[in-house]
Amino acid sequence: MKITSAQFIKSAVWPPQYPPAIMPEIAFVGRSNVGKSSLMNTLVGRKNLAKTSNTPGRTQLINFFTVNETISFVDLPGYGFAKVPRSVKKDWGDMMEAYLRERQSLCLVIFILDIRRDPNADDLSLRDWLDHYRIPYLYILTKSDKLSNNQAIARKRAIEKMLRISSEKKTILFSAKTQKGKVEILEFLENHLRALDKHS
Repeated sequence: MKITSAQFIKSAVWPPQYPPAIMPEIAFVGRSNVGKSSLMNTLVGRKNLAKTSNTPGRTQLINFFTVNETISFVDLPGYGFAKVPRSVKKDWGDMMEAYLRERQSLCLVIFILDIRRDPNADDLSLRDWLDHYRIPYLYILTKSDKLSNNQAIARKRAIEKMLRISSEKKTILFSAKTQKGKVEILEFLENHLRALDKHS
């Protein structure tokens, strides 16, 4: 898959504010400060399509982008940041759940984890929720450049074991700094979208 264009569509909170569901949507989700915006920017070859921040919990809206004028990337709020009020956490959770449960054009979730961190209760809950509603997802382990190659492979295996990832479920190592994994992710997306076209 070659991305030649990408642009911001709009931000939303609740379903009535979403843009029309006229193209397949790929949602990006993960813990706060996991490198979600950096991953999106790397995939589309733009520095500031999705706003990056060193402050966890900065993304508080659902942000919609159109890619190649044929698909949509959706940036969901990061979860699990401890220093926000409980009421804000609940709003974020309700907002994400409404999108993931109700959005008919959602075809894949990019499930992002920091390779240096063990999956926590929030990660496990999201995985169980996606499995329950049979929403397909792809695990991306970000910040792989922070570890040596051997360390990254060992961490990948450990996380796969913790998450009970079966052999048919793909896990991709990624680094925004070195662009490791970019081609592999784009190939996965292309194949996934092609398979959807065959079944539609």
